[in-house]
Amino acid sequence: MIAEHLPNLFFALGIFSLGFVAIGPNILAVMGTSMARGRSQGAALALGVGLGSGIWASLTVAGLATLMTAYAGAMIVLKIFGVAYLLWLAFKAFRSAAKPNPAAMEAGAADGRNMVLRGLTIQMTNPKAALQWIAIVAIGLGPNAPWQIGLMLVVSAMILSILVHVAYAVTFSTGPVIAFYTRTRRWIEGTLGALFTFAAFKLATSRV
Repeated sequence: MIAEHLPNLFFALGIFSLGFVAIGPNILAVMGTSMARGRSQGAALALGVGLGSGIWASLTVAGLATLMTAYAGAMIVLKIFGVAYLLWLAFKAFRSAAKPNPAAMEAGAADGRNMVLRGLTIQMTNPKAALQWIAIVAIGLGPNAPWQIGLMLVVSAMILSILVHVAYAVTFSTGPVIAFYTRTRRWIEGTLGALFTFAAFKLATSRV
């Protein structure tokens, strides 16, 4: 019966939701993009992050993420890509902070598909996501859980991730927030650069 597995499914989704409270690289990227480029670009980035969550969930349910963690080499390669990408984001933020004139906001300046890909890259190059999903799937899927529960977990997590990250995009693309960003752009970009650098350092020095 599917019903008997629903409590574990809801509990797993609750644990997954707690991760949105912590401001990680994905949320930082959505916030920064929404303030600098507008709501549509921030939402596109949020969509990419959400799709990445769905992919990680699918890989874990299929057992591939667990297989990856069994091979240290695969996780090291993923970590290297993750650190490099976070440092690239930090470089872009620092470079923007160094510019004396505020960058004009142009909603169509960046292709929406590129923003989706950027969000997907941020999420998929984070090896900690694999470990997080192994824990979530272990909670949500019991040994006798039917395949429908796994499908519900994947779809629900992806939708939840998209909605939360889009909510961040909407919040940080409002008029008052954008006005604040315009006044303090260089400080905000410098802070984002420092936070991305710190995230890269934490990832590089972690045991993952």
